[in-house]
Amino acid sequence: MRIGELSDRTGTSRRLLRYYEEQGLIFAQRCENGYRTYDDRLVDRVLQIRGLLDAGLPTRIIKQILPCLQTPSIVFDEATPEMLAVLEDELDRMTRRIDCLTRNRDAVTAYLGAVRADA
Repeated sequence: MRIGELSDRTGTSRRLLRYYEEQGLIFAQRCENGYRTYDDRLVDRVLQIRGLLDAGLPTRIIKQILPCLQTPSIVFDEATPEMLAVLEDELDRMTRRIDCLTRNRDAVTAYLGAVRADA
């Protein structure tokens, strides 16, 4: 597929897709005319990258852990102390964010229940 289709299917701008390619997160093949073509499997990979970025992970860490996320059992021989510290910090931050989102969801649920009961 071409970059426009990948962009449409993932909701990711073409500019960001090119950035992901520059960072080594995704790879394209080049046609004779110079156009990029992408494998269909990259749709899931781009969505995974976006999720990890939304969670606050930097692209340099995402690049290191992406190969681990493609297999059922994670084996990573090149983990540096810095990478592990970043991941632990991000895990703590995600947990706090999930807790906050859960509290907000519960508050909205309670509010909707109260409003519907009055209606």
